[in-house]
Amino acid sequence: MRQELQSLPKGLAEEVSRNLVMVARLIDEDPEGAYAYSRIALRLASRVAAVREAAGFAAYANQKFSEALAEFRAARRMTGSVELWPVMADCERGLGRPEKALEMAGAPEVQKLDKASQVEMRLVAAGARRDMDQLDAAIVTLQSPELASNSVQPWSARLRYAYADALLAAGREGEAREWFAKAVESDKDGSTDASDRLAEMDGVEFVDAFAEDEDDEDAERAQVTVSEEAGTRVPADDADDDADDVELADVATDDVDDDIDGGDLQDDEDDDLDDEGGDDSTGDAPVRPQS
Repeated sequence: MRQELQSLPKGLAEEVSRNLVMVARLIDEDPEGAYAYSRIALRLASRVAAVREAAGFAAYANQKFSEALAEFRAARRMTGSVELWPVMADCERGLGRPEKALEMAGAPEVQKLDKASQVEMRLVAAGARRDMDQLDAAIVTLQSPELASNSVQPWSARLRYAYADALLAAGREGEAREWFAKAVESDKDGSTDASDRLAEMDGVEFVDAFAEDEDDEDAERAQVTVSEEAGTRVPADDADDDADDVELADVATDDVDDDIDGGDLQDDEDDDLDDEGGDDSTGDAPVRPQS
């Protein structure tokens, strides 16, 4: 890619290269962001094959299959290379043309591909068969020396996973479980969800511990009531006690009212007045009740 960019003026080459780097960094995590950078690079240097290829992959990651196919074809015309043949065939699948993908799978260009690209082409062909509801044909398509090999290669996990998935779709659950397990063994970087599929077949359920903690916190918050009069947070269990206290206060108030109605307070006041006229040897003035 660097060699291809040397055909551009230095300043332009650096700007294009920066955008291509961002495409590579974002394409897995932020496909839309990668696509935006690819369009900038394409505007700056549309006659560079590496730029057309990067734009194709960015469009492919965003399922813009027609646009991706056009960019891949342009890159192939510029370089004469067949390495993009499998992804071009998969674009045909994305456009709803599985027959065209199968036609490409049988083309002479496939023989010029390296081993990894040939396996990729086999995966695309099997996918096209499944698009056409030809499950048995898809299973046969995936049966190959690469699948039977015990050695782990970069393509092993995806190939075994695709085979297991096709078996499961055909109702062959026992065989599917065996191949999902083999896919797990070869999937060192977690490129597939084979372990989850295997656990699902075994009836294993995964519980999110963080979600449980959040549920507990929500339940605890639900047990808290807000005291409108005091403006404070009171546990729900204490709310009943507070209500009892209020009732007791009401009763006490009623007693005071009864005393007033019965003249008790007036009698107390008369007694105090009598005491005022008597012995005050203590030197303390009597306290008069407030009216």
